[in-house]
Amino acid sequence: MVVALTPYAAATAVLPLAAALLTRCWQPVAAAVAVAVAFAAFLLPRALTDAPPAPAPDGPTLRVLTLNMALGRADARTVVELVRTTGADLLSVQELTPDAARALAEAGLDEPLPHAVVDALPGASGGGLYSRYPLTALPGPTRYEPAMPWAGVEIPGAPAVEVVSVHPFPPLGAAPAREWTAYLEDLPRAEPAGTVRILAGDFNATHDHSAFRDLLASGYTDAAAAVGNGLTTTWPARGSPGLVLDHVLVDTRVRTARTGVHPVPGSDHLAVLADLVLPGD
Repeated sequence: MVVALTPYAAATAVLPLAAALLTRCWQPVAAAVAVAVAFAAFLLPRALTDAPPAPAPDGPTLRVLTLNMALGRADARTVVELVRTTGADLLSVQELTPDAARALAEAGLDEPLPHAVVDALPGASGGGLYSRYPLTALPGPTRYEPAMPWAGVEIPGAPAVEVVSVHPFPPLGAAPAREWTAYLEDLPRAEPAGTVRILAGDFNATHDHSAFRDLLASGYTDAAAAVGNGLTTTWPARGSPGLVLDHVLVDTRVRTARTGVHPVPGSDHLAVLADLVLPGD
């Protein structure tokens, strides 16, 4: 997990450069400059808007919201109100407990999002997908305790779309790190010539992790990074150091119009909202 602190290490890159300049020796200066440039080349693209794909997609817009419910403690009324005020078409939730699922239903989530594929479980293992459009549950890997709800979404005017709610347990220690890596490896790869896929959730991973970059390399784009918000932290909701653990990934045929984050009382994660322009059917 220390790797996730890379942006903070990058921010201190000017300090060894300043110290090297004080030595008046060019070799340490050159080394410090090289390190600073490497950090900048790796991190700055996350804060720069990508050029839209060519040709730009001309299909419907899908508004995706994802939230870690923090062991089901996130305030259900706030979640439903956030869905209504943002006009979210699809909600991906992690750490969805049976009590939290009932609370969302009692708060009226089925009115704006009447379709659901839910695997509510105690503790941090549950997850769910709620949608304005019809959902069809799809089989995914079952060897992990964290739920991986996976569904096809029928969106008028768009080709076949699949969405996965993502939540591997964090890699805190050798054994959890192996499970975390295996979970990320078992996520569906992008198929730029096939089904449009959206992965949304708490990845417990940042761009600084090679396993996450391998997933992106299959043909995904991080929605926040595509619009220059790739360094906007999502955890913890308050305090520091903040990390970018929650993501919405889309394949390269999808254009991200905008992203944003929203606090939800009771959750230690910020909700991530992404407006996605899908390819036409």
